[in-house]
Amino acid sequence: MTVDPGRWYPIASSSDLPLRHVFHGQLWGREMAVWRADDGHVNVWENRCLHRGVRLSIGLNEGRELRCLYHGWRYANRTAGCTYIPAHPADAPARTICNNTYPAVEAHGLIWSALDPTEDFREHTLLAGADALTLRPIPVNAPLALVATHARNYRFSQTGAGDAEIRIMAEAEDFFELNASLSDTTATLLLFIQPVDAGRSILRGVLTASPDATMPILRHHNQAMSALRDRVEAEAAMLDAPEPIAVSFSPVDEELAQMPARARSGPKAELRVTVARKRDLATDIAGFRLEAVTGQLPTFQPGAHIDVHLPNGLSRQYSLTNAPGETDHYAIGVKREPKSRGGSACLHEIVQQGDVLAISAPRNNFPLRRDALNTILVAGGIGITPMLAMAQTLEAQSLPFELHCFAQSEAHLGFEEILGRLAGAVTTHLGLDPKATGRTLAEILKTRGEEEHLYICGPGPMLETARGIADRNGWPDDAVHFEYFKNTNEIDDSSAFEVALARSALTLQVPAGRTILEVLHENGVEMPSSCEQGACGTCLATVIDGDPDHQDVYLSPGERAAGKSIITCVSRCKSKRLVLDI
Repeated sequence: MTVDPGRWYPIASSSDLPLRHVFHGQLWGREMAVWRADDGHVNVWENRCLHRGVRLSIGLNEGRELRCLYHGWRYANRTAGCTYIPAHPADAPARTICNNTYPAVEAHGLIWSALDPTEDFREHTLLAGADALTLRPIPVNAPLALVATHARNYRFSQTGAGDAEIRIMAEAEDFFELNASLSDTTATLLLFIQPVDAGRSILRGVLTASPDATMPILRHHNQAMSALRDRVEAEAAMLDAPEPIAVSFSPVDEELAQMPARARSGPKAELRVTVARKRDLATDIAGFRLEAVTGQLPTFQPGAHIDVHLPNGLSRQYSLTNAPGETDHYAIGVKREPKSRGGSACLHEIVQQGDVLAISAPRNNFPLRRDALNTILVAGGIGITPMLAMAQTLEAQSLPFELHCFAQSEAHLGFEEILGRLAGAVTTHLGLDPKATGRTLAEILKTRGEEEHLYICGPGPMLETARGIADRNGWPDDAVHFEYFKNTNEIDDSSAFEVALARSALTLQVPAGRTILEVLHENGVEMPSSCEQGACGTCLATVIDGDPDHQDVYLSPGERAAGKSIITCVSRCKSKRLVLDI
């Protein structure tokens, strides 16, 4: 049997995809997990979890994500990218952990797909705008060619009674257009043959017009197709079994499963998006819906951010506010800073709906754990943006959490639609001065519950206050997660030192006025970066030897004291030599 990967075939009926179900489809020997997300999108994926190869068709369709029931790996609607690995709750899965997907089109009550289509799906001319009736599929234990031979003699009528005159109006190796005439009634049937594997097929029929009484016609065709199946299988039983279709796949590298994807040097702008919508969300806050110019946007996890490259040449980082499963766009909220250096002002004043922007793929240095018994989210001002993605994820999985929003006033809060859906878990704290904010934070963080985790994002002083309170109240470092808007420390770049790269067998000089990151890039050493001001942690490196001079706001006090990590875009070295695991 010759496999035709470029051709579109029906692989399921629309009725096979009820709410929160996963259908086991198959085409040319490849097993497919077919499922409809809550937003209506139909996913057709290779039917295996990337971890241990367990069938995803026995997984759990949660409406926005598909979860493997073996070890709990989660995959996103549309992208099939892994969003969470329970065995590594503190890490964002690498973007390379992404299942194979197949194209899907829903038409005429059928789900159509192809292994590697050579052209776009084309609707049959007789079905365009027709009130078609999809028939019950009939599996046949016989190869496609044998089924096609017998399908030429398929008998049916519009009334379901008598022997109609059958004419073949068009045919192919896997398709027949049959016209039945009986007295003054006619009917046209499109009969498709789905090649399941070398020795199995499925008959799928569509009537181009739905009769007034459908049940008798459905029974009539069910009996006729069943009779056809019996004839085909009787002949197939006398033939030698065909050679099975060889199907192979590659397992995921376990190392990649445990660490985020490592970007190439410097901020990237590998994606092009259209500003599909721009609107005011609150006082000085604008919301942007970004949609891909072509193709599918990469997978993201709650806490992720993107680099937005602006028309004025600047690059700024913004957190995604998307809920899980919202994979057809990226949503960001941008606050206009009163002392803007050109980033937020450009987005508020210059960028308009319909503009095309260059952005990076999402990166996540602020991942959400989903194994906490309770999660406390604390947001100050525009620091609410990553918290919205986290809160919606926790809410979708029915995990306990509380969201505390600090803002100047109700008018400055914004994001009413999302907060409205989360109302039961949201507490707002409006118009508080720094002292009142400190007292409120002290009340929120006065005790740590069992396996409770804290996430904080907001202005620097608020974060410092919250982290200090948490530390004094016994919150361990690994239970306190934070993200700064920017690094407000005054950077001292007057020192000069030597940096040795252990894995690259390279020794470089870092002069005064230059950063480690800049020297690495100038010498062709790849090192990812994003904010390049010591706030996001993208350019973190492991220290093997030397005394780091920490000038970032990303590392915790415990991490700084350990001296095993350094943020290369701002931090330096107190000793003459620094050895990095690069």
